[in-house]
Amino acid sequence: MSKITNLLGDQAAFYLEHTCRTIDKSLIHIPSSSTIDDTWISSDRNIRTLSSIQTLLGHGRLANTGYVSILPVDQGIEHTAGASFAPNPLYFDPENIVKLAIEGGCNAVASTFGVLGSVARKYAHKIPFIAKLNHNELLTYPNSYDQVMFGTVKEAWNMGAVAVGATIYFGSEQSRRQLVEIAEAFEYAHELGMATILWCYLRNNAFKKDGVDYHAAADLTGQANHLGVTIKADIVKQKLPVNNGGFTAIKFGKTNDKVYTELTSEHPIDLCRYQVANGYMGRVGLINSGGESHGSSDLKDAVITAIVNKRAGGMGLISGRKAFQKPMKDGIELLNTIQDVYLDSSITIA
Repeated sequence: MSKITNLLGDQAAFYLEHTCRTIDKSLIHIPSSSTIDDTWISSDRNIRTLSSIQTLLGHGRLANTGYVSILPVDQGIEHTAGASFAPNPLYFDPENIVKLAIEGGCNAVASTFGVLGSVARKYAHKIPFIAKLNHNELLTYPNSYDQVMFGTVKEAWNMGAVAVGATIYFGSEQSRRQLVEIAEAFEYAHELGMATILWCYLRNNAFKKDGVDYHAAADLTGQANHLGVTIKADIVKQKLPVNNGGFTAIKFGKTNDKVYTELTSEHPIDLCRYQVANGYMGRVGLINSGGESHGSSDLKDAVITAIVNKRAGGMGLISGRKAFQKPMKDGIELLNTIQDVYLDSSITIA
């Protein structure tokens, strides 16, 4: 705990002593060692799928806590390989990506068909694989923002993946096609016994209004999460909320004043709690993304994100660039420090 409080400095009380007075913690399904028995046993997920979820929950330093730490490396497609791996060319080699996840004590590694497929025979039995089904790519010119399928659910199953991941750009022109594609893919993944993880991202230039970017607004991201769990994502991935009031600022959709006056506040933990609530009050776990690397502040930033997620009722962090865009030993330290937040019993739900 001393390392964590030292990293937080004068912000320690703000994050560690906050009490959520919006959505009460008694309403939240808090991650635990018995998550499968407590939360999933009543669902329609088949036995193989429950086993796959437990495989994710039972690996790495956070094994059997109900929390997860996942290393995602799909940025070679999503942000170009040069932008992603030039800071540390070691990770052009997929084996080093998997090694970082293993040495970093992660529950799983999430990546592309190419990355995972190139080392699957050596590593699929050593750490759970999450195969990312679809991607946006930045070589089309001019840039267009769409998630397209790069492979099939059966291909992911054949390589030994225990889960599939996918992204939907909610709010984009293509979102309804993506919604149908991924709903069908998730149904087949569950049929084969794999878990499903959805990147519930927003993408629409109109979500920027009067100089304010609402792509990470609590109300909009909360609704994206709610759409994600509707198509049976077992885990939803979302950016940490940085503001609120997207619906009211952009003046579209429907909302309720209580979303802003009673169910949220300006505190980041309360904003994240609203995201958790939209995942069936935590029945479907929320993992927040670690975001881009900012250099020297990465360790502190990652710890803050982990604390906000845990105290809000989330189930973990999925952090990539902050870990692999630096020497491996530093990446391992960052991943371990994130995990330490979830292992620290004194850091409780707010």
